[in-house]
Amino acid sequence: MGNTKPATIYDVAARAGVSKSLVSLVLQRSPRVSEQRRAAVLAAIQELDYRPSTAAVSLAGTRSRTIGVVLDDFRNQWFVDLLTGLREALQDQGHRLVVADRFLNTGLDVSPVEGFLSMRVEGLVIAGEPDTDLAIPASTPVVVAGGRAALARADTVANDDLAGGRMAAEHLIGLGHTRLGFVGGRSAASDARLEGWRAAIDAASPTDVTGVAVVLAADVTEETGFTGTHRLLDEHPEVTAVFAANDVTALGAMSAIADRGLRVPEDISVIGYDDTPIAASRYVGLTSIDDRSIDIGRGAGVRLLERIADPGLTPTEVLVEPRLVARRTTAQR
Repeated sequence: MGNTKPATIYDVAARAGVSKSLVSLVLQRSPRVSEQRRAAVLAAIQELDYRPSTAAVSLAGTRSRTIGVVLDDFRNQWFVDLLTGLREALQDQGHRLVVADRFLNTGLDVSPVEGFLSMRVEGLVIAGEPDTDLAIPASTPVVVAGGRAALARADTVANDDLAGGRMAAEHLIGLGHTRLGFVGGRSAASDARLEGWRAAIDAASPTDVTGVAVVLAADVTEETGFTGTHRLLDEHPEVTAVFAANDVTALGAMSAIADRGLRVPEDISVIGYDDTPIAASRYVGLTSIDDRSIDIGRGAGVRLLERIADPGLTPTEVLVEPRLVARRTTAQR
């Protein structure tokens, strides 16, 4: 049998007739390498079918060109577009993304941030609500994408949840609904959306618009929407429109409404938040507030590159304006 041992960076260096350090420079796309030597190294890589180790490259050189991304939960589809935006912003600069769920290894008491730091990532993106006690060295550039909790030295790029909550209420009021309900859970985004929703109802209160809310001490999930909507309608059967804290919670709300023999939107209108692929599916057709997560991802990537280039930049907060996407789950009252 032939030798199937994978080629190493030393094999590439020997084949190209250069040093291991120069191979590392080529892998890092350094401009300090002559075209002749770069071509020799790239030819050797192709001939040997060499697959570089990110860790080895970063240890041999000065840059890993790797960005660590910590997600709240892999199951939340909100992150799909955010990661797309991040990739678009970072890939042209030769950066790669490594993604981890912050709850994935909690049973092992292992923080994904610790793993990323051991890989010598050039920066971190905390996607969602960050833990304020995260042990991140001052020398590591950090951007919070989507969350609003304060994190020392970190830039923030997030959706304007207050504006989105107002937008949801104004849409329902504009359709003639005067008895509005809100269903949410335990999250800073849910709280901000509720606050914006209440502000719009207060502004319209002279026209006899009222709102009632059920906020469970639980994550914003489909089960939260199902349980919360049942409770909402038990206590306030007059409600004709429900604003759910996000799209998966809205799915739970719709299930609870159907469970009671009611129809969406003929009996009760439902609006969600995030405009995930779930909302856009033809089967669901959920009216939702688009948080423009792809733009949040792009903005976070751009800001992280700026912070990598100049670590002394003053942290900033950028809020992305949401927009309403009306579909068939909301209707005129």
